[in-house]
Amino acid sequence: MRLANLVAVITGGANGIGKATARKFLAEGAKVVIGDIDPNAGNKAAEELGSGCTFLHLDVSDDELVSGFFRDVMNQFGRIDVLVNNAGIMRDKQLTKLTKEGQFIKLTPPEFDQVIKINLRGVYLCTVSAAEYMIRQKSGVILNASSIVGLDGNFGQTNYVASKAGVVGMTKVWSRELGRYGIRVNAVAPGYILTDMLRQVPEETLNNMANKVPLKRLGTPEDIANVYCFLASEDAAYISGAVIRVDGGAVAGT
Repeated sequence: MRLANLVAVITGGANGIGKATARKFLAEGAKVVIGDIDPNAGNKAAEELGSGCTFLHLDVSDDELVSGFFRDVMNQFGRIDVLVNNAGIMRDKQLTKLTKEGQFIKLTPPEFDQVIKINLRGVYLCTVSAAEYMIRQKSGVILNASSIVGLDGNFGQTNYVASKAGVVGMTKVWSRELGRYGIRVNAVAPGYILTDMLRQVPEETLNNMANKVPLKRLGTPEDIANVYCFLASEDAAYISGAVIRVDGGAVAGT
């Protein structure tokens, strides 16, 4: 029970890695608050995960909703010990390409901004709200979801890569700024993880992806959840400012 009685907030916790992390944290004794933009999925996940798990509606891109969300968590639980900034989206598209007809198709400003608003600005909004409560209690752990593409780059992912590289930078800044208050800040960079979204990809494509990984398999949400659990626990008491790859040895884009 490495997380006994800790209050953990997981954004984007209704599905995939977020849900697996909620399940792992609950098994380790934490009280878990799932924040998600989808009320139906959030309530369903909380019901499935059982006692100890609470769902509260959250849109990480909305300043006022974020502030209100963390205020509600504090009102209900009195503290916030762990924040997992897991919420994110992908909207892949090449920067620009020339068609056979001689026309350019480009990544538009709205398409770029949408991903940045959720994946990068959303992490900032949630962290700045949670950090104020953690500073007052002189303890806390903030865990940010980056990606191996934020470290390696990847074809057709300008907006996503920019957001995940930005998360790495913010993680390093915050570990320096918040360490004096007893707050640790780290990031996890997942590789190719077999989430529900990826399961919709043809089996042949999945096999090709797995063959590019030195361990010859895709990762599971539980692989990431296990690392989040370690980083949230006292086993990682002297780890801050780190970016941990969980990728089976893969290098994005190869």
